[in-house]
Amino acid sequence: MSPQLTLQTPLELIPSEVPAYLEQLWSLKKQQGSTSTGANTFCLLIWQPAWAEQHMVRSGRLKGPITGQQTGQLIAAGRQTVSEADLPLSTPPLDRAVIEVVAQLQGDATAEDLRGQYINPALSALMPRRLITLAPTIAPKQSLETLVAAYCPLPEEGGGTTACGDVVVLRGGYAALDDGMAILEPLMLTSMPTWVWWNGCLDEAPELMERLTSAPRRLIIDSAVGQPRQCLDVLRQRVEAGQAVNDLNWLRLRSWRETLAMVFDPPHRRDALSHITQLEIDVEGYHLAQGLLLAAWIADRLGWDLQGSDATDKGTNARFYRPDGAVVTVQLMTVPLGQPSVHAGQIVGVRLISQPEKGKGVCVILCAESGGCMRLESGGMANLELHEDIVPVQHVTPEVDVARLLGGGHDSTNPLLAAAAPLAARLLG
Repeated sequence: MSPQLTLQTPLELIPSEVPAYLEQLWSLKKQQGSTSTGANTFCLLIWQPAWAEQHMVRSGRLKGPITGQQTGQLIAAGRQTVSEADLPLSTPPLDRAVIEVVAQLQGDATAEDLRGQYINPALSALMPRRLITLAPTIAPKQSLETLVAAYCPLPEEGGGTTACGDVVVLRGGYAALDDGMAILEPLMLTSMPTWVWWNGCLDEAPELMERLTSAPRRLIIDSAVGQPRQCLDVLRQRVEAGQAVNDLNWLRLRSWRETLAMVFDPPHRRDALSHITQLEIDVEGYHLAQGLLLAAWIADRLGWDLQGSDATDKGTNARFYRPDGAVVTVQLMTVPLGQPSVHAGQIVGVRLISQPEKGKGVCVILCAESGGCMRLESGGMANLELHEDIVPVQHVTPEVDVARLLGGGHDSTNPLLAAAAPLAARLLG
């Protein structure tokens, strides 16, 4: 289903009038005897720069409107840019390198900016009470625009004709947005939880990020967007501070974790977990964060103790001690792919070798359905029981992933992520 627009044309107000207008909106509904005076669900604050889309539209490589969504047309334009700019073929289509290239292109095309008004059905189905979008523009001196509209799901999604929520959009240059932050606090309803989705690089606008994402607000990030070290440091810091944090990159690991758990679920194979000697993980391109999170999850679950690691641009090598004192070697390697995922550093293969002192060893190889594991399938394994499996990788939009998180309503960090994140950061040195 296609994303939908707001129920009414947004009203442009001066920032100081926004809180009073929204209060009046719901008071009027109550006076009119409406059965809905606003959904009692949650508030979602979104940082949505959409730099790649804005520059693609400006340079004429993409037709508007600007929506902030990862559309097929946007991804295709990104892949074309990678090819034409002679970037490494393993560059994700919306990578910072792609943004830097299109930012240098000539062009002054304009299009309607519908960020914050163009809402994914997966999010609207949850009937959020308030959606607040911060939409920085590529024109640094653009003045602040504040838009407000009532909003409800489409009838086929369970919505009616009365407004069940509202949207607020703050749009303008970075300096203008920074000046407009004062109106955010009165817009955050204390009667319900507030989530902040940082839908951009984790190493951009750090001061603004700090202001927006302070506890008790619940944070949603994507550790695949930004420099790996900065991504994992942000994740680790928030976990150690006790803030509720969710990582879309961790969420995309679910199928890998579940498949690996099922491989070792049969009783005859469970003992092999105590005799693992080698773990190898291949990831797309240069971004190691997801692979490090998987390695950290395995190490934490099996009680391994990190002894040291050596990280380079091409991968990471680490040494662990098992509980019985034996050494486990862990290797993460970057693998160049011709058409990588839109999410940087997705895992393409895992090899796990178990060699007990007595009996036959086991070699488990997991491969993504989108690629083979030729490198992992090589090497002497004739004396090992070989088990291979295909991991189904879901290809969904960030909005769908965010909706999955919000639908769970968790008010704390996933305990498995909380244990894995600090260790993953340590693996980078």
